[in-house]
Amino acid sequence: MVSRQARKKDEQYLLQAKQRYDKQRQRNVMAKPGVHTFAVVLDNLKGGYNVPKIFRSAEAFGAHSVHLVNVDWFDPAPAKGSFRKVPAQFYDEFATCYNVLIEQGYTLYMLAAESENDMVSSISYDVALEKKSAFILGHEAYGHSFEMADYPLIKKLSIPHFGSVESLNVSIAASIVMYEYIRQHHVDRK
Repeated sequence: MVSRQARKKDEQYLLQAKQRYDKQRQRNVMAKPGVHTFAVVLDNLKGGYNVPKIFRSAEAFGAHSVHLVNVDWFDPAPAKGSFRKVPAQFYDEFATCYNVLIEQGYTLYMLAAESENDMVSSISYDVALEKKSAFILGHEAYGHSFEMADYPLIKKLSIPHFGSVESLNVSIAASIVMYEYIRQHHVDRK
């Protein structure tokens, strides 16, 4: 049984986290694109710790932008300030995000589990990532919010792994694909 004091502490934490989110989302309008042209699409992810960790990696790897599709507010504290530094765009549905990125000339890549073997390429083995790439990461438990058949221009990627787990944590997978992008399209730091 949860004590009244513990519930009050949880409520206080959530209130403070929401206030941090609102403040940093307002500051995000001043964010500047990173040195690379890749974008990250967070498709229907839970607002928990993975979203701010992905922002932190996106800033570290010089992402152009992060696109959030139907992602609820999250505590930006684990991002260590990166939420206000990487341009974020917010969408209610994937179709709108898809159309924006296609119009901007992006090649879209959906990260898929290796077990989804229909036309999946493994990064670092056989894929030359386009200079203007957008990496789509789906919900931790339910995957992507769209049907692939509706978006034939999206290419599938997987991260090779050798253990018995089906997939990697979404923030880890995001970091790996961002690293592979900069390995292929390195921009010198200035």
